[in-house]
Order: sequence, then structure tokens, then C-alpha cells
Amino acid sequence: MIKKDFIIRTLLSVSLLTSSFAQGSRVSLFNGKNLDGWTVLKCEAEVKDGNMFIKSGNGLVQSAKKYQNFVLEYEWKALSEDKWDSGIYFRYTSIPNNRAWPKRYQANLLKGKEGDVGGIKGASSKGLLKDREWNKFKLTVNGAKISLMINDKEAWKGEGLENLGAGFIAVQAEVPGGGQHLFRNIFITELEASTK
Repeated sequence: MIKKDFIIRTLLSVSLLTSSFAQGSRVSLFNGKNLDGWTVLKCEAEVKDGNMFIKSGNGLVQSAKKYQNFVLEYEWKALSEDKWDSGIYFRYTSIPNNRAWPKRYQANLLKGKEGDVGGIKGASSKGLLKDREWNKFKLTVNGAKISLMINDKEAWKGEGLENLGAGFIAVQAEVPGGGQHLFRNIFITELEASTK
């Protein structure tokens, strides 16, 4: 009996290790203490009470590393009473000289369009947000496919991403027009490219 239990535990361990190699480990992108691992561009951001605080300006807080296929989890909260606006950019490699942000892709955090991704059919949802409270997003980007969960509920699934290479991930600062925001619990799990 002991031998059988040992074999089962060993097989489970090997299975878990294999799946973690295929998928990669879940890694924290924000440590809640400082902005190590991020580059602040054309805006002001700081750590406030363990949260990433988007304080002022039009710009980005950009990851140091580029990512291609991934599951990105994050929590965010708008501090503005109305007309809040921010977003999460992904898979971009540069910002045009005359712009504060890349042209695409963005998981929007504009009031009324939270979680929408422009240019992807069906990539919008309603009724899953808690206004001016903490909201949890889980964005999956894999090859041309993309999906979003909001507060642990499926928001949408889509396909049609065109920029399939690795790119930066960034938190958008759009404070003059969209107010200040807080972000926390930012995690990424890298995925292998989809074969489908």
C-alpha cells in the first residue's frame, strides 16, 4: 500500500512539473514595494500602500521584459468619480514619437468600455464591473486568440490578433482626462504558442 501511494504521488509530481514547464510559472510583475522591473515613461507613478499608484501625466508604466503568449492577472481601481480612463497595453514594441501610447493592443479601462479590446470582434462585455471598487481581470493572449475574465466570470473570447511577436506590457497613465488609478496583484504566466 505504501509503495502504491508513493508511485501515485511521484506520478502526480512528474505530471505537475511537466505542465509547469509547458506553461511556465506564475510570476509576480509587481512586488508592492517599488517599481523594480518597470520603466516609467512620460508620467508619474509610485507605490502607495502596497499598490501601483498612477499619479499624473499621459504615459506608461512599462514592463522591462517582452512577452508573447501569456495569462496576465491584475486588480485595478479607478479613483475618479466619473469618466475614468486607463488601460493595459500588450504586445507592442515601440511608441510613435508623436504619441503618448502605442496604437494597439489595449485592454481598455475607460468607463463603459472596461475590458474591451479594439479591433477584436466580440471583445466587449457589460455588467461584470464594480464601479470605483477593486476589479480583477484575467487576460489570456495566445497566438491570435485572446480572452478575458472579469471578477472570476468569463467576459468574452475572441480571435484576430495580428501582432503575434513578443512585446511589452504596460499600465496606461491617462490622468489629465481619466483620473488616477491603483493597480495591485499583477501576475503573469507565460504560455507556449498555440498550435491551433
